[in-house]
Amino acid sequence: MTDQDGREGRQFTDEELQDLVASTDSGARAPANRNVALLIAGLALIWSLFQLWIAQPQLWFAEYLSVMNSSQTRPIHLTFAIVLAFLAYPAFKSSPRDRIPIFDWILMGVAGLCSFYIFLFSDELALTARSGLPTQTQVIIGAVGILLLLEASRRALGPALTIVGSIFLLYAYLGQGWLIPELIEHEGLSFTALINAQWLDTGGVFGIPLGVSTAFVFLFVLFGSLLDKAGAGNYFIKLAFAGLGHLRGGPAKAAVVGSAMTGLISGSSIANVVTTGTFTIPLMKRVGFTSEQAGSVEVASSVNGQIMPPVMGAAAFLMVEFIGISYVEVIKHAFIPAVISYIALIYIVHLEALKKDMPALGKAKSLSGMLVKFFIGFAVAGAGFTALIYGVGALRDTVPSLTGPIMMTLLAAVYVWLVAIAARKPDLEVDDPNAEEISLPEVKDIYATGLHYVLPIVVLVWFLMVERQSPARSAFFATALMIGIIVTQRPLKALFRGEGARMMEEFKGGFNDLVEGLIAGARNMIGIGVATAAAGIIVATVTRTPIGTELAGLVEQLSGGYLFVMLVLIGLFSLILGMGLPTTANYIVVSSLMASVVVSLGAQEGLIVPLIAAHLFVFYFGIMADVTPPVGLASFAAAAVSGGDPIKTGFTAFFYSLRTVALPFLFIFNPTLILYGVDLGTWAGIGQAVFVFIVATFAMLLFAAATQGYFLAKSRIYESAALLLVAFTLFVPNVWLNMVQDPFRDVPPTQFETAVGEAEDGAQLRLLIQGPDFNSGEMTETTLVLNVEGADGVERIANSGLLLIPEGEAVRLDEPMFGTATAESLADFDFYADTPVQLASVRVPQARMPEQVFYLPALLLLGLVMLLQRRRQTKPAF
Repeated sequence: MTDQDGREGRQFTDEELQDLVASTDSGARAPANRNVALLIAGLALIWSLFQLWIAQPQLWFAEYLSVMNSSQTRPIHLTFAIVLAFLAYPAFKSSPRDRIPIFDWILMGVAGLCSFYIFLFSDELALTARSGLPTQTQVIIGAVGILLLLEASRRALGPALTIVGSIFLLYAYLGQGWLIPELIEHEGLSFTALINAQWLDTGGVFGIPLGVSTAFVFLFVLFGSLLDKAGAGNYFIKLAFAGLGHLRGGPAKAAVVGSAMTGLISGSSIANVVTTGTFTIPLMKRVGFTSEQAGSVEVASSVNGQIMPPVMGAAAFLMVEFIGISYVEVIKHAFIPAVISYIALIYIVHLEALKKDMPALGKAKSLSGMLVKFFIGFAVAGAGFTALIYGVGALRDTVPSLTGPIMMTLLAAVYVWLVAIAARKPDLEVDDPNAEEISLPEVKDIYATGLHYVLPIVVLVWFLMVERQSPARSAFFATALMIGIIVTQRPLKALFRGEGARMMEEFKGGFNDLVEGLIAGARNMIGIGVATAAAGIIVATVTRTPIGTELAGLVEQLSGGYLFVMLVLIGLFSLILGMGLPTTANYIVVSSLMASVVVSLGAQEGLIVPLIAAHLFVFYFGIMADVTPPVGLASFAAAAVSGGDPIKTGFTAFFYSLRTVALPFLFIFNPTLILYGVDLGTWAGIGQAVFVFIVATFAMLLFAAATQGYFLAKSRIYESAALLLVAFTLFVPNVWLNMVQDPFRDVPPTQFETAVGEAEDGAQLRLLIQGPDFNSGEMTETTLVLNVEGADGVERIANSGLLLIPEGEAVRLDEPMFGTATAESLADFDFYADTPVQLASVRVPQARMPEQVFYLPALLLLGLVMLLQRRRQTKPAF
């Protein structure tokens, strides 16, 4: 975007930017033929209505239509996605966009039939292919379906996923060859077995990833699309500017907060960049940010929208299935890292403003004053939500049968009241960021105009967090409310403004907004639907071949058995793979191959890594691929808005996103950062969570200051190093404590039963297990965590599933009780080899000084840095 003389390249027009988003997210083709355009829109509309129908939780239609199971809904979901992919995405850049070539019509028809066949003949497939006896016709249909799915993936997502999927298919089929390393060789699957596993069975294309897209992701994308169509996107951006635009470097701070709120609406980094960036980037440039810095701030904040609860990226819903925990648990674990990441980004742009002495837009205001108001508002909202929980609980105890109708009536009344308040203000218009004079709005003029947009989000959070409903059911209720809002808000405003004669006209406008929102939501799902289906090819290959276990072994060898080195390798692998794969597909590939390896290698080092931490690690690095040059798509989109250089934008955005790179390493070694093991159902647990949040926020701000080279004044190298050391200590004080005091004391294996009997109920013992590996026969070891549960030692050992056989000074293990967690953890050991599996050591927790003791020297070091910098400070820190 810059020429060789370094001159700035041109900015894209609004039409070009919308085309950029469409070509990436919803399909670039816009047929001139009205009937063809109506066909595409009609299919998208029917897809959205179908998804709402199958998500309807009350099943009132059951007496008229049979309820579909997942083996039926997934093929229909893919049929819509693959048909629309061939209709909406041209084959090549040079292909016509104003019409659909006859060849694409043929591909669309054949692909749709191959997918719909799985639904139409699901009963027959259960008796033939899924029983291991596919017919020749089924194999042909499956082979054609796979080829066309890969082509649809190439059109919608670029060549990377198609290439990776093809490589995995060839590997599964061939098994051996000069290009296949000996380590991962296998006999190879027959062509029939390959097609059966990938297309006809329920574990390949129509497996868990596509199931998550069908059941969860579509509804959340549709919810966001309707929220955006209703006007919430512009409301959030305006609110962010009203609150933060008056601060030093305010447009950049508003971009961060606006992107965080827009992340509720858009699961696409690129759409987020263009939606908020068209307004924020020109204003950032106006106050002194370079084109690359302005684009980078927008990229860093937009990309992080996928990790921000309650509506996270599609990969978060896959975690629910892969790990076997509820979506509420995923939100709990993701909350603190996401929030402190955004707070740190606000601080980073504040430091940039200080370094360049940037002015405020309009009358300057205090950042500390804004933060105080924010925390007061947050506390009031939290208190109100808590009161609501207790109020509904009391209502349910008093009149349980009427609780639902009463709450629905109250919700409707609150909605009408909020719309009445919004009607007193004029509707928000989209501002021109390039206008000669910028008049920033006041919070008091903005917040009342869109409070009713918050209601569906509250409903979503209520059903997820309080009612503990499934993500699909929660999203359905929130989307149902959103449908009501989008249809009725315009006529209600007309009524309250005394324009009753326009109510029918406004009602029609609201209905048109609903239809457009439903169509946009479905079109935004085309890429996700195709990506999750194509990623199923990789998942099936990993489960049917030795590549998962053997490749994990290779990474383990390359890391030398060191967990930190392995994490670096996995992070690099994610970044490289993510250069071409969308976040969801990247997460599926890397987590399928590597997540369990992180856990097992950590166990070998004696470090218990929660599986959710390993999956979040992969997720974070998959998101970073949208930023990282040379192929970071979000960086290219931001450069198109700013007119800056896309490579420089990418590198600057990566630099701003170092906090997102550091966080996954930190919560692997200190899982408390993701609230692992913290019980939020008790006041003590809530207090611990608040303490962790405060300390982690403080530490992340110091990390940001260290990486930016500016704190109270421009930092010298040793001062930045000291700030990094302080931040590291605040994040993971347990590292220093473990160096000073061992968290466990060793007990001889022969005294295991006594140690278990003496341990406190709920304590965790570490057992070092050694024995021959089931696959290789070589000696291996792992650390097993034993949760102490039961009245005495004998009962506690029985509950664990361990079968111990004392032999002199040694204790041999027999195969654990089937179905226990211990049996799953020790599945890789060969209990029937000549060399026995043994209990090598027992480690019992011992009393230690609190790890927070190390905060004291860290804070003293911080005080020294502040003292040194105060002498050079020339402007207020806030």
